[in-house]
Amino acid sequence: MTRALRGPSDHVVVVGAGLAGLSAALHLLGAGRRVTVVERDAAPGGRAGRLVRGGYLIDTGPTVLTMPEIADEAFAAVGESLSDRVDLIPLHPAYRACFADGSRLDVHTDADAMEAEVERFAGPAEAAGYRRLRHWLGQLYRVERQRFVDADFDGWWHLLTPDLVRLAALGGFGRWEAGVARHLRDERLRRVFTFQALYAGVPPARALAAYAVIAYMDTVAGVYFPRGGMHALPRAMAEAAAAAGAAFRFRSPVTRLERSGDRVTAVLTPHERIPCDAVVLTPELPVAYRLLGRAPRRPARLRHSPSAVVLHAGCDRTWPQLAHHTLSFGRAWRRTFEEVTRTGALMSDPSLLITRPTATDPSLAPPGRHLHYVLAPCPHTGIGPGPADWRAYAPRYRDALLRELDRRGLAGIASAIDEECLVTPADWTELGHSAGTPFSVAHTFGQTGPFRPRNLVRGTANAVLAGCGTTPGVGVPPVLLSGKLAAARITGVPPTGARGSARRRRSAAGAPL
Repeated sequence: MTRALRGPSDHVVVVGAGLAGLSAALHLLGAGRRVTVVERDAAPGGRAGRLVRGGYLIDTGPTVLTMPEIADEAFAAVGESLSDRVDLIPLHPAYRACFADGSRLDVHTDADAMEAEVERFAGPAEAAGYRRLRHWLGQLYRVERQRFVDADFDGWWHLLTPDLVRLAALGGFGRWEAGVARHLRDERLRRVFTFQALYAGVPPARALAAYAVIAYMDTVAGVYFPRGGMHALPRAMAEAAAAAGAAFRFRSPVTRLERSGDRVTAVLTPHERIPCDAVVLTPELPVAYRLLGRAPRRPARLRHSPSAVVLHAGCDRTWPQLAHHTLSFGRAWRRTFEEVTRTGALMSDPSLLITRPTATDPSLAPPGRHLHYVLAPCPHTGIGPGPADWRAYAPRYRDALLRELDRRGLAGIASAIDEECLVTPADWTELGHSAGTPFSVAHTFGQTGPFRPRNLVRGTANAVLAGCGTTPGVGVPPVLLSGKLAAARITGVPPTGARGSARRRRSAAGAPL
């Protein structure tokens, strides 16, 4: 049993209306707490925001939704369901992978369909290897889900459970790339099941195999897209929270936390003083620590994940080879990871994620138009010889990126753009993201599980952290879980009820529970 906050918790102020804060709010409301959500922006969403430009509805954050049952748990906490408020569309294929040698692979989450596709792509031996890999990924997920992912830690000793032995027996403390290589010989296929290591901020050759559960989420559990864009999810969560009694204060940046001894007694904005019994803080860790006036002591500085340049492009045409999500791999692989995580250089042979949301929901663009997002990983601002001034360098990078896309088959893309928005590490920094990266603290061994920044801060008795910098980590499912775990710290009730109700009803999206 992990430690809960002491003292009253009748009224909780949640700072931030992103996915973590909204998840915390829904779980707190379900536990009978009065909740006020304070948000600096004019609308909910946080990283999962919305930009409207020239009739295009642009998601500014995540483009991939996996494990929708975790979002459903938050709705279930207030007696609702995800399907009542969000129309989730399963993506088939989940991804399309395009390789520098001209080969192409559609990634299906259905086992039989994917086995047939792997056999077409690489032969029967690799298809059999895929079946073994899929089984291994499922075993990892089942061992990790409740003990390591959906769990709070008060210390390393909380790892000492029978599941730790099971995880070790599965090779979870080996290396991700090596674990996949035990089942697949084809180097192209290995990329499909290891590129997700970039989300964790560690090259697959060095990342813990335990993080291969991210590949499980992407390639086994299913990939979904909400009608109306990814922003539809936080918008629906905010509506459900308001219907359950939450009060929202938008355009209200928090300026200070009022304290009495070790307790936060009020949250102050430029407009009002909001008394509280407890507070959930979802901003970036340095901001949260600054508000609290204290930060935990760590033996080493936090290491951050790589950043990304994102080009949002509204176009007068599209290209038929693009699926909803297309992975465009360069010839280089290990060198690419070394560049963005260690040497700090821009990718010399980039691998790119191209998202075409209008392939699934044409209403996100004006009639006859198409929306594309191009994500190019790059170093964060704290390392290496990357551009010293991204604002000055951005136009050159944009032009080089468009030339590369043209070379890879998106002929005429530069002339097809009628609306665009380029986001670089300078923009992430301006938004308050540490080290100019939206992917927060990397999942190195020393920043994993009980060694990751905790959601409790010593010296404050009634504040909890949530978001991608704390437990359990980066990505939409972990961030939603971080809100649930924060709520459980406050209520003292293990968060099993919502999971049980979600399991009984099952996710309307049909994802495995």
